Amino acid sequence: MQLRIVDSRMFVTDCRTRLPFRFGAVTMTEAPLCLAMLEIETDDGRRVRGYSSDLLVPKWFDKDPNKSPRENSSDLLASAHAAARSFREQPISTVFGAWWSVYQNRVESQAFGQGDQLVRGFGVALCERALMDAACRAAEVSFFAALKEDLFGFQPQLLYPELDSWSLPASLDDAPASRVRVRHTVGLTDALRQAELETQLEDGLPRALEQDIAVYGLDTFKVKIGGGHDVDLERLKSLAAFFDETLDDYQLTVDGNEQFDSLDDLLRLFDVVAREARGRRLVEQLLYIEQPLHRGATFDTSRNRAMTEVRDIAPVIIDEADCALAALPRALELGYRGISVKNCKGVFRALASRGLCEITDDAFQSAEDLTNLPVVALQQDLATVAALDLPHVERNGHHYFRGLEHLSQREAEWALQAHPELYVRHQNSARLDIRGGELELDSLERPGYGAVGDPNLDPVAST
Repeated sequence: MQLRIVDSRMFVTDCRTRLPFRFGAVTMTEAPLCLAMLEIETDDGRRVRGYSSDLLVPKWFDKDPNKSPRENSSDLLASAHAAARSFREQPISTVFGAWWSVYQNRVESQAFGQGDQLVRGFGVALCERALMDAACRAAEVSFFAALKEDLFGFQPQLLYPELDSWSLPASLDDAPASRVRVRHTVGLTDALRQAELETQLEDGLPRALEQDIAVYGLDTFKVKIGGGHDVDLERLKSLAAFFDETLDDYQLTVDGNEQFDSLDDLLRLFDVVAREARGRRLVEQLLYIEQPLHRGATFDTSRNRAMTEVRDIAPVIIDEADCALAALPRALELGYRGISVKNCKGVFRALASRGLCEITDDAFQSAEDLTNLPVVALQQDLATVAALDLPHVERNGHHYFRGLEHLSQREAEWALQAHPELYVRHQNSARLDIRGGELELDSLERPGYGAVGDPNLDPVAST
């Protein structure tokens, strides 16, 4: 499909958490939600709009301590506007052709690992998804069908020459995954047991981890650490005891949140954890360890000297260090075995990473969350996960935010009607319907990227 981008707009509304979300050195209690609209004109003259959305999450893309959370969010919005301007300047092209030109100009033009590549990439990725949605709507196909039919004109060899003989359509299954297991985030300040709660919320939603497990049937978790050796040790010991007392079987991943100086420090932590029986079981259930080193130190050979020993415990993957195309090849050379999939870092980048992982022994992708909220961000993220057939996905937006209450009543009612297996009515709105620890994804397999409908633009501010 040939097209050009003829219009773009950004809409922003403020959202507050129902619970504080602590990750790394940051506690998030609010963030602006950005909805992007791109309008395309196809080569046969039709005009179609597409949408995407993300929270402008502070202190993840840019962890400069001298910047306030509001400044971080403003930088992300500015990045989205800059990317949209660049997309509008592109000549008629394929979806991939337009993205590749903008991405090179906005991200790959910067020195690797320097400056604001993640921030720049956020804006490109937000517009990329809206463009994909518009193309899918114009062709009246789902996101998965668009990938299988190569609607976007994807050329992975331009990102990585070693993918010259690799085919994305051939690598995908005949159909997207119909369900995915939820890997529930356990934040640094989250209560494990209801008895630990000093106050109760009157919103009818789980708050302590044992409540989440009872309501949603969870058995797979992502544990945030990074408070220092002694704090992390006590946290992991407490979790080991909690899981043993609460569940017959469980799996987990651990997110280091860039808080370790070297892999030697990480190794020491898990060596101590494994000295007790419950701790040994927790370590045995560990699927992988995510981003233990600061993004700027990830590719420092001396900081990774203990990689072989750490990999005897669990594989290590990168997340925040994935700032540009060179990140994954460099990480694989150092012994890292995988990379996170996040729509906020880019869909074409995730598709190309799939190719690199498929041609590399023991390499894999993991589905991680940037607090995706319904409808648009969540459903597009799940559509990506379903297409790549990833076995589990980190989810935390349903826990830290109150269902679909950030949306209008009309949008919540639409979500319930259009996606009755994904959402369930809750009080005056709706919430994500996690059953048996899984989400049903079949309703996403309809025209558009994630079958997100037409968002309500009236109550939000256009920028």
